[in-house]
This record gives sequence, structure tokens and C-alpha cells, in this order.
Amino acid sequence: MEKVIQIQKGQILQLNQLVLSDINLEVNSDELVFLIGKTGSGKSSLLKVLYGELGLDKGSGSVVGFPLNELNKRTIPQLRRSIGVVFQDFQLLMDRSVADNLYFVMRATGWKDKREMENRARTVLSMVGLENKGQAQPHQLSGGEQQRVSIARALINHPKLILADEPTGNLDPETSAEIMKLIIAVSKEEKAAVLMATHDMQMIEKFPGRVIRVEDGKLKALETMNRFDPFQPMFE
Repeated sequence: MEKVIQIQKGQILQLNQLVLSDINLEVNSDELVFLIGKTGSGKSSLLKVLYGELGLDKGSGSVVGFPLNELNKRTIPQLRRSIGVVFQDFQLLMDRSVADNLYFVMRATGWKDKREMENRARTVLSMVGLENKGQAQPHQLSGGEQQRVSIARALINHPKLILADEPTGNLDPETSAEIMKLIIAVSKEEKAAVLMATHDMQMIEKFPGRVIRVEDGKLKALETMNRFDPFQPMFE
């Protein structure tokens, strides 16, 4: 079993402020792992380190085989070709069609052959149930459909790891459940691990995975039995 994330004794600084310390994290290739914690606790900062937006200040680690301490302008794009990222606010390019959003990412990650690009775009849109929406503009889609496009975009390069930052944060509960089912289904199809930052405790109850709580600048693994202690407030 491949370890897609390994961090030992890591530390993250942002704007010279200590965000997380003593980070020890391992995620296997077949896992669904939830990151929970208050807003500002460091969940997004950890994800940013994993896709090369922030550096690891201390310690060592690797993501899908790329050493975090050695990332540079050449290797960060290579890392991002091996992972998929799904954001809360979709981050679609609103001035072009759904298909053109996908082609933009393909060109940025080294795709050249037009027919191969068209085939892959059709495949990933079909995987998320939007095979007929390639020519639609993002503003013509519902929030749930826009998030499906962002999931399709994350799948383009057959990722070994999907990082999801509050992917249901802007969606109603019913749509959130659909998106969650979709992320799990496509991750299994692509054999990708999922690391998801979320506030949505109902999702965690419905879709069991490993739970890590970000609190007081540390990562704490939660056991199933004490995950939902009603006397322990989860968030402010």
C-alpha cells in the first residue's frame, strides 16, 4: 500500500506566525481522511503545504513521492499534476465554457494532443454526471453543478490524491451529500486517496473515514468512540 502523504515533525509558518507544529501525518493510497477544526485553526494551511502553495518550515515529508523540502518552480507543477484540488468556492474561470476550463488546466499541465484532451474532458465530465454541459458557461450552472465541474477538473490527470478544502461549504445539505458521494465514488474509481477539510459533522457521520482534529496548533487523531462527544464543543 502506497503512502501518498508522509510528514514527520513538520512545522508551518504563515506571515512569520506559527500555524502548526509537530505535524506527524501519514495517509495511505486507499484512505478517506477528514480534517476538522475551527476556522483559522490551520486546516487550509496544511492543504496549501501539500499542494506546494506554502513551504514546510521544519521537519520533512513527501506528497505522492515528491519531497516537500525540495519543491521548486520546476517540481511544483509536476506535483500538482499528480494531485487534484477541490475548493469551496469552485475557482472556475467564468469567462469560458466548462470544457474550456478543463482544457486550460490540461494545457497548463502539459497536454498537447487536441483529440486526447477532448476525450479526457468528455470522460471526466461523464464521471461527474455533466456529459452534456461541456459548452455551458459556469454562470449557467447551479452551485452543485459548478462543484461537479471542479471535481472533474481535479480528476483530469488521474490523481493519486484528492485534496478538498471545505468542498460542500457553499452548498445546501442535499447537494452536499450528492457531492460527497461523488467525491468518494470517483476517488475509488481513480484509486485516489482523499484528504478533506470540513466543518460538516453530518458528512463525517454519514461517510466514515479517519478523522484528524486540528486544535491548538497540533494534529490530533480522533478515535471513533470520542469523535462526537456532545459535551465537547467542536467549533465556535
